Amino acid sequence: MAVIPPLTAVRAFEAVARHLSFTKAADELGMTQAAVSYQIRIIEERVGAPLFLRKPRQIALTDTGAQLAPQVRQAFELLRDAFASTRGKLDGLLSITTVPTFASNWLAQNLGLFQVAHPDIAVRLDSTSGMVDLLHDQFDIAIRTLPSAKPAPGLAMHLLIKADFSPLLSPALAASVGGVARPEDLLKLPILDPQDEWLDQWFAAAGVAGYSSQGRPISHLGLQSLLGTAAMAGRGVAMLTPGFFHDEIASGRLLQPFDLLATDGRGYYLVYPESRRNTPKIRAFRDWLLAATAPLRALDTA
Repeated sequence: MAVIPPLTAVRAFEAVARHLSFTKAADELGMTQAAVSYQIRIIEERVGAPLFLRKPRQIALTDTGAQLAPQVRQAFELLRDAFASTRGKLDGLLSITTVPTFASNWLAQNLGLFQVAHPDIAVRLDSTSGMVDLLHDQFDIAIRTLPSAKPAPGLAMHLLIKADFSPLLSPALAASVGGVARPEDLLKLPILDPQDEWLDQWFAAAGVAGYSSQGRPISHLGLQSLLGTAAMAGRGVAMLTPGFFHDEIASGRLLQPFDLLATDGRGYYLVYPESRRNTPKIRAFRDWLLAATAPLRALDTA
């Protein structure tokens, strides 16, 4: 019967295989690069074959390493879940990391409905735009703005709402220039975040040449929630995702003068480890979130 290599060596192999870098693996594990290399030699001797091709400035997995890496990664995921279960956290605490725009414009207003439906699941919410490693960090799921592409290996991804955009403004601001009948009329008005790349893209899609931020007061509010608030206060035209402001548009607090939606190909996606697809708390939140955001996707289609 084959003897399992030391766990430290196996952990080093998993980290190097994931990063394809001895330096990054050493940083993650709190070891020196020489120590990581030593652990790799131990496991290669135990396997009886090289696991990495060492090239100038880069490394690659050998056929043996490529065969071994996903099984080792899965084994560590199983161990992580097993220990989480013993701590009583597997089904009791759901850790969510989400971009601030989705958190403030939709999730904060609706998360209480999930907690009412699932009182046995506590929720920890982190609002940040930074990328996280869902396979190894402390978060169960993430909501991120991503291009419409296949998920990274080991991850599942579901579209919540397309990040399409169109100019929104207060009715009073539109009336101040006699109404906004043509896209060119928007150029008569103050523009919020005038250096936002969405402005160039929307005006180009609308056939309006010559939009420039030059000569306009420079501001950078960044978050759609802040831009929406400023737009409702009549401070200027904001380029926003209308699906996040359906109630404000329906009530007349914001005006969407044109049906034209421009896109940069991105959307807001729910992402989680594929290996944990059927974990009760992840399954419960996924099913609730996809159902709750269905009206947003219906607006996209309309």
